Amino acid sequence: MAGRPSLLIVDNAVHRFLFKPSWHWTAHLQGVAARVVNLPSGASIGPLDEVSHILLTGSEASILSTKGWFDREANLIRDAVQRGIPILGSCFGHQMLVYALSGEEYLQPSAPPEVGWAQVEMTESDVLFDGLPNPWSTFVYHFDEVIDPPSPWRKLGKTCHCDTHVLRYGDRPVWGIQPHPEISSGKSCFFLCATLLLGGKSARHVAHALRSVPPRSNIAETILQRFLQI
Repeated sequence: MAGRPSLLIVDNAVHRFLFKPSWHWTAHLQGVAARVVNLPSGASIGPLDEVSHILLTGSEASILSTKGWFDREANLIRDAVQRGIPILGSCFGHQMLVYALSGEEYLQPSAPPEVGWAQVEMTESDVLFDGLPNPWSTFVYHFDEVIDPPSPWRKLGKTCHCDTHVLRYGDRPVWGIQPHPEISSGKSCFFLCATLLLGGKSARHVAHALRSVPPRSNIAETILQRFLQI
């Protein structure tokens, strides 16, 4: 599509009053027009005719526990890939790309989960990441992960606990990133504190993460602006 990009943000938040992934991403848009659609709430996706790029956000949902709206997102992804629309998926969105294009057999529980801050080591050159620090620091929060996706997926980056942190679907403009670079150091601390108060399975991992000092990073803005120029 010629002209300025028109971004569709597929917001996968289940509890939108607690988790606001589209809000974190739009902070890095620098004036680019964006339309936000929350699929878990049943919102209509609408036509893709005026969409130039698609961003798939994280979610509190587990990719391993199928929900009714998963197929709607998977169909959206397949349609967009067929049209050649660039897609960037983060965390759950990264996993959903593999779910839609290759199947749920390439997803598994994380062992161990990654909660806090991690160093992503780039193992292949790519237009979205070339010239960035290597490794680069980012916020991570995931209990599921992609495992050995088939061709044409290419692994571009990894952490010490997960070797599928950055993926690309062959040479197509389709990327998945497991981390949450859109969440700043300060906001990640607030997110972890709120999560700790809610308790649940993540409490032990969150408490450990809060004992670390998060690094400052502006990686999200660089990645997103490069993506929107594709």
